[in-house]
Amino acid sequence: MASDTSLASLSPTYILPEDMRPQLSKVSTLKSIPIIDLNEDLYSQNGDHGLSRIVHQVSQACEEYGFFQIINHGVPEELCQKMLTAITDFFNLPSEEKAQYFSTDRTKQVRLFNYHLKASEGQENIKMWSEAFSHNWHPLENCTNLLPKNPPQYREVFDEYAKEMGRLTNRLLSLMSLGLGLEKDCLVKKIGDNPRLRAQGNYYPPCPDPELTLGLSVHTDLNALTAVLQSEGVTGLQVITDGKWVSVDPVPNAFVVNLGDQIQVLSNGRYKSVHHRAVTNKEKLRVSLAMFYGPNPDTWMGPIEELIDEEHPPVYRRYRHSEFLEEFFRQEGTRRMVKDAFQLRNN
Repeated sequence: MASDTSLASLSPTYILPEDMRPQLSKVSTLKSIPIIDLNEDLYSQNGDHGLSRIVHQVSQACEEYGFFQIINHGVPEELCQKMLTAITDFFNLPSEEKAQYFSTDRTKQVRLFNYHLKASEGQENIKMWSEAFSHNWHPLENCTNLLPKNPPQYREVFDEYAKEMGRLTNRLLSLMSLGLGLEKDCLVKKIGDNPRLRAQGNYYPPCPDPELTLGLSVHTDLNALTAVLQSEGVTGLQVITDGKWVSVDPVPNAFVVNLGDQIQVLSNGRYKSVHHRAVTNKEKLRVSLAMFYGPNPDTWMGPIEELIDEEHPPVYRRYRHSEFLEEFFRQEGTRRMVKDAFQLRNN
């Protein structure tokens, strides 16, 4: 992709059909997703119970937006900055060095790849203006032997970062469980003892014409939960809210948290997994690192029984997650509507 980034105008390989272009002038700047302070002590002042306040805020954000940002989350700011630097340094390696990781094989544990959209029959697929680097992560086990040796700090920084993110994702899932009126470990148990954990760095270089392409096409996440660290001072992530695209402006030392399809299914539609995308800009590089947490292929998914009654019949059927993954990959290159395929017809 490096050769394309120097072009004065956008290569046809990246130009979207008119009806799929981002229409950046129509993106709302009047509202954004909620920002939630996870510092319980702050909310305990004046007699307020900190945990219950945070549970309410998280639950409301999950129901209304499917997205929120968190501050005072406990992950050291210095570590976050080191992680962003490490992933940026990886993308800035010479093309010939990165080439060893490039693969279209989705089963590869470590791979560099490009997203695309399917074009009309007989035409080439349309590339997204980005690169993605994906590999496993685990909060307790050291997975670094598979990770790049260059940049030299990547393995050490990522191992420390994964431990912190393990604690944070567990805390978030506990808050979400409590918000549904369930035991705090309910969602973690339903997602399973051996979750599917993937990390994905996304690299969006400056683009000659941001109106004609996207960094990442419109999608929902197939997993259960995503926590995203993103470059400060560069807006790119956009979310559908009330039928309109809304920019998620980076907040210093914050994570963007969004729900994946499995949480919408488990919550019987109460919590939302919403469409989002990444746009480009002319001047600035943008990098993000997403930590995905979801069920492994053998785990059975479906609405949690405690959330089903006469007033709230099941919205989705039960399925093994491998079936969901098959449908997800079947819809590759399109505007995926995967969870709709598992919705019960009477809803």
